[in-house]
Amino acid sequence: MAEPLRNLVLVLGDQLDADSAAFDGFEPACDAVWMAEVAGEAGRVWSTQARIAVFLAAMRRFRDALRARGWTVHYRALDGHEAPTLEAALADDLARLRPARVLALRPGEWRLAQSLPAVCASAGVPWSERPDRHFYCDPGDFAGWARGRREYRMEYFYRWLRRREGVLMEGGQPVGGRWNFDADNRGRFDRRGPGLLPAPRAFPPDAGTREVLALVARRFGDHPGGLGGFDWPLDRTQALAALDDFVAHRLPLFGRYQDAMWEGEPWLYHSRLSAALNLRLLGPREVVDAAVAAHERGDAPIEAVEGFVRQVLGWREFVRGMYWLRMPAFLDDNALGADQPLPGFFWTADTDMACLRDALGQSLRLGYAHHIQRLMVIGLFAQLLGVRPREVHEWFLAAYVDAVEWVELPNVLGMSQFADGGRMVSKPYVASGRYIERMSNHCAGCRFRPGEAAGEAACPFTTLYWDFLDRHAARFASHPRTALQWKHLAGKSAAEMDAIRARAASLRAALAADSRHSHPPAA
Repeated sequence: MAEPLRNLVLVLGDQLDADSAAFDGFEPACDAVWMAEVAGEAGRVWSTQARIAVFLAAMRRFRDALRARGWTVHYRALDGHEAPTLEAALADDLARLRPARVLALRPGEWRLAQSLPAVCASAGVPWSERPDRHFYCDPGDFAGWARGRREYRMEYFYRWLRRREGVLMEGGQPVGGRWNFDADNRGRFDRRGPGLLPAPRAFPPDAGTREVLALVARRFGDHPGGLGGFDWPLDRTQALAALDDFVAHRLPLFGRYQDAMWEGEPWLYHSRLSAALNLRLLGPREVVDAAVAAHERGDAPIEAVEGFVRQVLGWREFVRGMYWLRMPAFLDDNALGADQPLPGFFWTADTDMACLRDALGQSLRLGYAHHIQRLMVIGLFAQLLGVRPREVHEWFLAAYVDAVEWVELPNVLGMSQFADGGRMVSKPYVASGRYIERMSNHCAGCRFRPGEAAGEAACPFTTLYWDFLDRHAARFASHPRTALQWKHLAGKSAAEMDAIRARAASLRAALAADSRHSHPPAA
């Protein structure tokens, strides 16, 4: 007779870590793992096909790796059950399996962190949450750092955490004599472009992944994007190979060109590791250690390594802390009163704006865009237009293969849209079309002129930039970090501003009408 089930270890799609604390003390004779694919998670936001496929394919590989250990994995495959939600699937299996308790890590989404323990409580099964070793900083530690602060700045948190962890430190001082090498990391390509780029390591689909791709095409073929060229790392071995490839071939120039863009070049010198990190196929410590080791060997300059470490140890840990500090109120932030609907072309990339056409098309096709495309093209346009922040958040969560709510929501609502009123960043990240012209080649092939703010040839970014400054002058004109930007507004004549306001109003009206004709179906 089989032993009663002692522990049911719940593993979500972004918790694919074989060394997870949830597995500590696992006994195959009396413990089991529970995982589930449910259509409701793909449809809660209108996820791209690439995002759905990455999660499903990685989950199945993780399931197979656990079973190869001889562990029991109760796995609900998408086509094998009718439960519409994770909660419903868990409730069904708790009634069937009757474990003594459920072991888990905290889910990466506030909604699930509330609902899954509630399912267990309703079933009379204790929910036991284990400490999460994946991150450098526990939410409780972050809350301690944040206590007493009215504003939360990543730079101060980053220095605190680097000191605590001893990363890029030497005798109590930062390696290289500076905490921040941003000034050295703003390079752009000249008119010849990036030249011959080192292509990132590709991972062509195996038979199991091809089965997932066919499933996604069949079940979610009406979702945005496609699956051609799908080649993401989906297991631990592939993720480590992708890390080695980045460190060897792209890290040395990552810093210099991390803010640059080029038409039709999605990867440039970026790592392509964020999905593997957020699925937990890689840990942040091993990623940071690999970059630091490259510097110590003389294989990568300090400005590249520090810039990369800041993204992983600094920004990634910071946004997670902010997420758990401020949820659920964070979700409803709208400090600037933005009320415009998301333009329909965000789901099609059908726009005459060359920079947006490239960034949106790439995002829908690949489920990927690098941080400047996200912040200073897609996010910038949404903020200048005044799109409702929650709609921007839901689009970003739907679009990207690395999108888990704890990391995506603060990046979008706090940094990109300034919806939190400055709790995370000291000023809105706003710029005109001139910024995009400087950092890319998009404007050369665009019908709009980045130097013009009014008229039919005016760049919508530039029109909306000046309109944004005008609409929010009372809030920012005296702000110490934004006063110079707003001072330039005074140089515009009344006639110029009237023309800009009229052009901005026309753009908003046209895009609001467009949003009604191309919108995702209700989840």
